[in-house]
Amino acid sequence: MTEERRVDPGGAADPERAAESFRAAESERAAGPAVGARSGRTRWWSRGIRVVRGVPEPWGFVFAVFVGSKLVLSLLGVLVLAAWDGVPGAPPAGETGMREQQDAISSHRWFSLWFAWDSFLYEHLARLPLDRPWPDFGFPLLYPFLARPLAPLLGGHTAWALLLVSNVALVVQLYFAYRLGGRLLGGAAPADGRRAVRYLLLLPTAFLFQAALTESLFVCLALATFWYAERRRWLVVGVVGYFLAMSRSVGFLVVAPLALVLLRQHGWRAGPRAWPRLLREGWPLVLVPAGWLTFMAFCRWQSGDWFAYQHAQETGWAIRLQNPVATAVSALTGGNSADALRVWIAVATLVVAVVGLRRRADWPYLVYTLVVVLVPLSMGPPVYKSLLRYLLAAFPVAFVLARWARRPGLDGWLTAALALLQGALFAVWLTYWTHLII
Repeated sequence: MTEERRVDPGGAADPERAAESFRAAESERAAGPAVGARSGRTRWWSRGIRVVRGVPEPWGFVFAVFVGSKLVLSLLGVLVLAAWDGVPGAPPAGETGMREQQDAISSHRWFSLWFAWDSFLYEHLARLPLDRPWPDFGFPLLYPFLARPLAPLLGGHTAWALLLVSNVALVVQLYFAYRLGGRLLGGAAPADGRRAVRYLLLLPTAFLFQAALTESLFVCLALATFWYAERRRWLVVGVVGYFLAMSRSVGFLVVAPLALVLLRQHGWRAGPRAWPRLLREGWPLVLVPAGWLTFMAFCRWQSGDWFAYQHAQETGWAIRLQNPVATAVSALTGGNSADALRVWIAVATLVVAVVGLRRRADWPYLVYTLVVVLVPLSMGPPVYKSLLRYLLAAFPVAFVLARWARRPGLDGWLTAALALLQGALFAVWLTYWTHLII
């Protein structure tokens, strides 16, 4: 009897338990295949949950946020465009050409809406043979050149390749935002990194990260350089910074805030005695400006002029180096409400950066923000039309907002306000009044 109890601990020797087991088995058989199907579905969902949980942190969160934002913006885009199509005179006369270019890329509006103005110039540069005279030096070449090897894999659709580059860069960008944002916010819990990602995607024109433009690539590379700088992996910083400088002209200036990270790691000691150690560790920073020198060498090879990019910008867009403060003041007092709105958003960006990054440990990120905001303003009034796009590079502002959002009650209000602002600007983008943004 003792052996039986040991073999059957469920209590086969107990008549009441045996009867309960028999009734449960009969009930399960009577339920038929429905219970089995429900059990199968449960097992299927369980397997799915296990797969998601098995994705290394934070990639599961990053992919979920990317897919979620893509679905929300695509759905909103289709709805707004469907409503706008019924408005008399839509699209505006000045935007009909862009609408035709979008339709040539795809008849699916949820796809073609991510192409505007510069997107078509990038597509042209990505298809242009290198053995012919180069027609346009006003754009750095990293973004269109990344699309070149991908286009044949996508059936020769260069526009698709450009959009793929942007979206892959966005996914990687969110990863580095999670890592770097969590570190700067304290890194005590995954909530810090997740909040940093959320506020990066809530910046006023963050929908441009998903467009066929350079924003996601530039911010991805900028976040990566600072992440590896914080981890003292300076050779990686130099290599990534090289490509950062090739993605946008302001990129080579990021060497200054990166040098401040190095200086901070050495206790802000910059005397002659500290130079050997600083140079020994930070010499890869010379690769950052070398990226822009590579583009200048390309200009020299194709045109015989090292500064062909500068001359193209001067003749094509009347861009000349000017006082950024004077440029801002002229917009605020010029009577053009659209220009004033853009510059007020730039001023708000600077105020948030100065207030939120005033601690000495945050100075590299303050300097970076000043660079990416003031350099576009130094181009003069031609920058007004694209200023909201350029401000998207100021990723430290998102981290400041994420830090402030720790206060009870503020997170919800701040999230709602930023979402409404971005939604309004996204509607402007969708209805082809793109000159407010790009």
